[in-house]
Amino acid sequence: MTLTIERLGHRGDGIAPGPVFVPLTLPGEEVEGEVSGDRIDSPRIVTPSPDRVRPPCRHFKSCGGCALQHASDAYVETWKADIVRTALAAHGLDAPIRGVATSPPRSRRRATFSGRRTKKGALVGFHARASDTVIEGPDCQLVLPEIAALLPALTEITKAGASRRGELSLSVTRSQAGADVFVSGGHKLDGPLRATLAQIAQQSGFARLGWDGETVVEIHPPAQSFDGIETVPPPGAFLQATRHGEAALLAAVQEAVGNAKRIVDLFAGCGTFALPLARTADIHAVEAGADMLAALDRAWRHAHGLKQVTTEMRDLFRRPLLAAELDRHDAIVIDPPRAGAEAQTAEIARSAVPRIAAVSCNPATFARDAAMLAGAGYSLDWVQVVDQFRWSPHVELAAQFSR
Repeated sequence: MTLTIERLGHRGDGIAPGPVFVPLTLPGEEVEGEVSGDRIDSPRIVTPSPDRVRPPCRHFKSCGGCALQHASDAYVETWKADIVRTALAAHGLDAPIRGVATSPPRSRRRATFSGRRTKKGALVGFHARASDTVIEGPDCQLVLPEIAALLPALTEITKAGASRRGELSLSVTRSQAGADVFVSGGHKLDGPLRATLAQIAQQSGFARLGWDGETVVEIHPPAQSFDGIETVPPPGAFLQATRHGEAALLAAVQEAVGNAKRIVDLFAGCGTFALPLARTADIHAVEAGADMLAALDRAWRHAHGLKQVTTEMRDLFRRPLLAAELDRHDAIVIDPPRAGAEAQTAEIARSAVPRIAAVSCNPATFARDAAMLAGAGYSLDWVQVVDQFRWSPHVELAAQFSR
């Protein structure tokens, strides 16, 4: 069957009339292939798009870690900006899109690999496209070279701690002192396994190695720098994927809050925004994770020249800050997970806080919450799209609202 691709879906697959989903295609392309259900899994490109490029990674066809390496950077940036526009338009909203800040190749400072034991040893990499097969990717174009260089060590960890039937999840974050590695899904941690893992960590220059929630060894504190302010996140803590993306989001947040002197940071994490903003404003950081707040507080106490930072452990989904609590501040920073923050946004809408810096990793829930704010009299002034998950369909953004 010959089909013409009309658009890209939210996972990056081309969509032809039917709908028929065709991976690794672009709008306007004519493709041939056998339709199985609602898919063509192995298409042949009859008429290529002018936006088609040669994938920069030799693993692209087999590895499922990237979805869009066959598309030009300019096309992907336009597509991601259009995703935000479409999400806003669905709620009757419009705002200037100020461009797309795309992180460069080989800049991901955190990644989660899969590890499987084999008869001859072990495999560590990403899953193959639409499969649970693990594909090795020694020349991965996503991650920092320092992370790619750790694949042999991660393979040794998999040999030592994975079962033949299970799969390890190996989360690696590059810190100032070396790799911060957090592993789950392996054998129960006993004395011999602990000794083996500690030896691998020391030989490989890890800063810290954790196993199913327990720290095996911490050779050096795995510090991160938030705009020059040093903090040590707890094992497995959330961190922006690239320094470039973090800097772009921080710049947008700083512009959105303006010269506010009292700022409340909702879903504050370890202080990505709270700590840099404390250079010029008093900050109240609210977060559900006690360990992340503890890391933020330690960082503030050891830093020099920062204004007051207070912390509050609170589940903002079940117990959002009320409008009266918010009104004590000049600006709000909010960076919720993918589900958005519907209950908290309802309270913000009832507040009188003049400026809001909103960060989101889901344009759909962002648009839903933005519509609530717009209905309460807030103006959506601008949106900055940030693409730190290069070659993926993932879209992040920062935005400014004002009364």
